[in-house]
Amino acid sequence: MNKLIAGGAAGAVLAGVLGVGSASQASQASAAGPVAQAGSAVEAGLASRPGTGFRGARVTGTGEVVLTFAPDRDVRRFSFDVRAKPYSRPLPGAEHGLPSDATGTVRVSHWVAAQNKTVTFEATADCLVTAPGAATVTAIVTRADKEVADWVGQRVGLSVQDGGRGHGDRIGVSWVISGDQDDSGKWGPARIGTCLAPTAFAPVTKGDLTVRHADLKPYE
Repeated sequence: MNKLIAGGAAGAVLAGVLGVGSASQASQASAAGPVAQAGSAVEAGLASRPGTGFRGARVTGTGEVVLTFAPDRDVRRFSFDVRAKPYSRPLPGAEHGLPSDATGTVRVSHWVAAQNKTVTFEATADCLVTAPGAATVTAIVTRADKEVADWVGQRVGLSVQDGGRGHGDRIGVSWVISGDQDDSGKWGPARIGTCLAPTAFAPVTKGDLTVRHADLKPYE
């Protein structure tokens, strides 16, 4: 089951990430201090002023999460710098792209207690949809440590709940609790389409995430 919930062969490593270690080890391993949100307040102010160009949706910040169904396991750290870039990714049948197109980076690191090491990957955002205090992001993995090298090229889905500065934030990720069946009924990793992610189920225990909402705009 660990292989299933973590997503295939490379997911077996991340399954280990999700399945071993103690709360005290995780605390000792975590080196992230308070998250610096330099510029966020400035951008928030500019967002309400005409002519400044800061009107698009955005997700920023870094947070560490705990899984409520596995609270004594490894440290999971997520960093977001994702912004909307509507109609920037042409597709067959959508030659101008989509209103949910996005750009930016998501970085994920998992400290693996069993190996006393950190496994990381980075992904480039391709979709962002927001509501007040909430966001769904999908991104294509562009770089990964050797333990999860076969994740490169795959799409992952993440959701963010912005509960306010310093508390109430949450993150959801597709590869922890999502599985899928092929045409023969065999279970395996979930196929993630653009802007698809589970609800934000994991509480952020350290850090701060900011969602700046903007409605999807028509093509001009």
